[in-house]
Parts: sequence; C-alpha cells; structure tokens
Amino acid sequence: MKTQNAVANGNREPNAGHGGLRLLIIGAGARGNAYARAISESTNACVYAVADPIRSKREALGRKYIWKDDDPVTGQSFDDWRDYLAYEQSRRKRKSTGELVEPGVDGVFICTLDETHAEIIVKLTPLNLHIMSEKPLASTLNDCLKIYKVLKSPNGELSRALFSVGHVLHYSPHNILLRKLLVEDRVIGEILSIEHTEPVGWWHFSHSYVRGNWRKESKTAPSLLTKSCHDIDFLLWLLCTPSPGTDGPPHQPTHVGSTGSLKYFKRSRKPDLAGDATNCLACPAERKCTYSAKKIYEEKFLASGNAGWPIHIIDPEIEDLVETKGMQWATERLRNRLAENYDENTPNEEVERRPWFGRCVYESDNDVCDDQIVTMTWDDDPLPHGLSDKRLEGRGAKTAVFHMIAQTEKQCERRGRVYGSKGEIEYDGKMIRVYDFATSKAEVYYPHQPGGGHGGGDDGLTRHFVNAMEAVEQDSMPIGDAQTVYIGCTLEDVIRSHAMVFAAEEARRKKSVIDWQGWWQENVIMAKPTLP
Repeated sequence: MKTQNAVANGNREPNAGHGGLRLLIIGAGARGNAYARAISESTNACVYAVADPIRSKREALGRKYIWKDDDPVTGQSFDDWRDYLAYEQSRRKRKSTGELVEPGVDGVFICTLDETHAEIIVKLTPLNLHIMSEKPLASTLNDCLKIYKVLKSPNGELSRALFSVGHVLHYSPHNILLRKLLVEDRVIGEILSIEHTEPVGWWHFSHSYVRGNWRKESKTAPSLLTKSCHDIDFLLWLLCTPSPGTDGPPHQPTHVGSTGSLKYFKRSRKPDLAGDATNCLACPAERKCTYSAKKIYEEKFLASGNAGWPIHIIDPEIEDLVETKGMQWATERLRNRLAENYDENTPNEEVERRPWFGRCVYESDNDVCDDQIVTMTWDDDPLPHGLSDKRLEGRGAKTAVFHMIAQTEKQCERRGRVYGSKGEIEYDGKMIRVYDFATSKAEVYYPHQPGGGHGGGDDGLTRHFVNAMEAVEQDSMPIGDAQTVYIGCTLEDVIRSHAMVFAAEEARRKKSVIDWQGWWQENVIMAKPTLP
C-alpha cells in the first residue's frame, strides 16, 4: 500500500533506503560542481544525472561524480533540461504501461543562469520532484511570483514536494551559532540594531560584475539581487523569522530604503595613460593597472598553479590543458581568450550575450551598482496574547543596515555588529565576540570551519536538503514538517527575502522610502504574475 508521501510524489518512485536518493544536476558550471561535490562528500545521496548544453562541462561533471571511467547509461546525461524533461515524461509513460524502466531521480539541483530558473521550475513542477534552486530564485519579481504560484497550495505552503533555494548563509556552522546566540539564547537581550557588510572583493567584482555574466542589469538583474540576496535573506532570517519551536508570525519590517550607484568601474575613472585601449592585452597602462586581466588571471591564478575558479569560467578546457599539454599551452589558450574584444561594429546582441574577461574595466558595458546601502526598519509589533512582558519579545522596534561594497581586500567574508539591550555582538566569517554590558566581559567563539564553499554553507545546505528528502521519502515526516525542521524556511520566507530586494531597488531608483507592508500587499499578495 502506498503511503501519503509516495502518492503525493506521483510516478516518481521513492528510493530512500534502496541504494540512496538520486539527484539530477541541471547546469554543470561552478555552482553545479559545488553542489555535486557536496552531495558526494556530505550526504548519503548520489549525483545520478547531469544536464548541460556544453558537452565538455557535462562530461567533466559526469566523469568526476557519476559514471567515472565508464560511459553514461540511459538517463544519466542530457543536453539540457528540456532533453531531461522529455525523457522523464517518456520514462513515466512507459512505466505506466507496465514496462520495466530504468530508475528516475528523486530531486534536482538547478544551477543554471538566474534568468532561466523560473521556466525550469515551472516546467518541472508537475513531476513532483524535490527542487533546490541556486540563488537568486529568479531575476525578476514577476518570475519569483510565477514560481510561488505554481509551488504553493491553497493555504500558501508546499503541498507536493520540498523546495529550497541556495541561501547557503543559513547553513554554515558560524551563522547557525550566531542565530542561536541572538534569537534562541538571547545573549544580548533584545536586538535593537544590526550593521552587516558584504565585502565583495576588488578583483572578484571586476570578474563577475564588470566583465562577467552579471555586469548588466537589463540582461540579468541588479547586483543587490545577483550578489547580495544572500545577505538580505540573512538579515530577515535573524530579525524576522521566528525561532524554532515557536508558532508566532514573522516580525515584518515596516520600511525599506536604499542608496547606491556605480561609482568606480566607468569611463570617467579610466587612467589617461590607457588612451583609447579597450582590452588589457593591448593597453599601454596594463603593467600599472590594478585591474589588468593579465595580472589577475595569468599571474595571480594560472601561474601559481590554480586552473580552477575563476580560470575555468573563462575557458573550462584550460584546466585539462595544464594536465595534458602543460602550462605553456594553457597560458597560450588563456591569453587568446583574454584577447577577445569588441568594437563599435560588433552587434549589440553579440556583446551582451557573453562575458569579456580581457575587457578594460573602464570600457565595459556594465551598469550594476558597485556600492550600495539598504536600510530596513521594524516597529513594535507585540503578539495579541500571552504574558505582557513576553508579547514584545523579539518583536520590538529595530533597524538593519546592509552595505555591499566592491573595493575590498576580503572576498565575500561577511562582517557585522549587532547591538542589543544587554550587550553587543561582533562577527566575521570566523569569529563571534559577545560583550556583556552587566559584567563588562567578552566571550569569543570560533565556530568549526569545515571545507567547501561559503564557510561550510554549501555542504550544510545540501545535507539539510537531502535529510529533508530522506524524511519525506521514508514517511518519517510530512512534507511541511521536513521543510521547516531541515530546510529551515518556508516558501513564503523565500519569496519575502527576494521581494525585499526588489522593494529596496525601487526605493533606490526612486530615492524614496518604501512602506514595506503596503508594497508587499500590492506587489505580492494582489499581484497576478504572467505564466508561460
């Protein structure tokens, strides 16, 4: 007899306890490989299939994590997600006729470009697979709401399968401890204010947001979304989401404002010595330029033996060339890629469709902010019932200030301070210092620093997602409970943090302060997203 969860999963056969859960990776780039590694090293699940239109990337991930030295079998390698969808629909149809078919997957990690997420999720949802989508959820509010509409049940929560988004900051040992100290242990009393900074890193910003895929808002999204939706979500997780085991509603912000702009990476900052040069390899100022592509990619990375990220983003073949033909061949290949350029005769669609990693940072077509501040405020919002001294606990007035800045020594190593009624907390990616007003003493914590990306967050997210899948597939927990206990956020939490980014961007563009709850009602609750 089928259980409730097995019925909910339709034609997908539950697999936990029978060789481990099977997962599909859609997108074999840097994030797809990061999650494939985390699945293989930190869970009992296995990477069973991969879909990517670039054959070299697809085969590289497959050889490393799936079929090893063998050839892929049916159902393990797909040209893209549409290829997989057609195959899976056919596999289920064949199975329904009684045919003995190859196994399917239990869940999927979507690691493609941001603007593709919505279509993939909407089209895969009828398969009732558990879905983990890389952040951001989508590149427009309308696309986020499309996803919300197709995933939610009438009561607003998930009904058929688990869903997670790649907000890995929730899952690092450092941030788990930080939230416990603040929200559960309340070591500094009531939170009154928080300052949180994301230092993107001087060369990292130029790589991804000046020369790379996320440089132009009209083609992707604002940098606040593509880079820092992590951080807005992190702040809402600390200040808005109720602590575990409590059933109170989220403490909703009241207002959001933002200021920011593209301050440095533009033509007006170009050194006179560079003249009319638009590519680093043909620039007279190259040796004196901090942002020289040759200095960054060849000298900083490749020459030191690092042919992984960011080199494999420029050309995935370079890493293999180092092994098969040597450093001279790899260097020549890199220089050829960096020499690629465009001019006024190049069609605009050709310029916009790809990165230009040798392009002068002062002559690129980038327009996203390299410096931005977001301010969110909360008013007193006591619970309607309960003891009078507890009704405002965790729900008092407070402020959060977030700063994203490109020109920094540290790279994505967040830092901040939290000011409370009884003390103060200072944190960075490695340390948490708690100062107590009453005792005038400080206690310093050094949380475990596991391997993997984002301070262990990549592995933590993957492990929590797979644990939730196992709980559902083994019928030890309903979907809603597994979503809350293991993944730690609801579908509405995901939508709220993304919506806050779009509201902040509107505030920045209009140079205004947004009434958050009115904005949420108008732009989320009452919105009618256009579906494909």
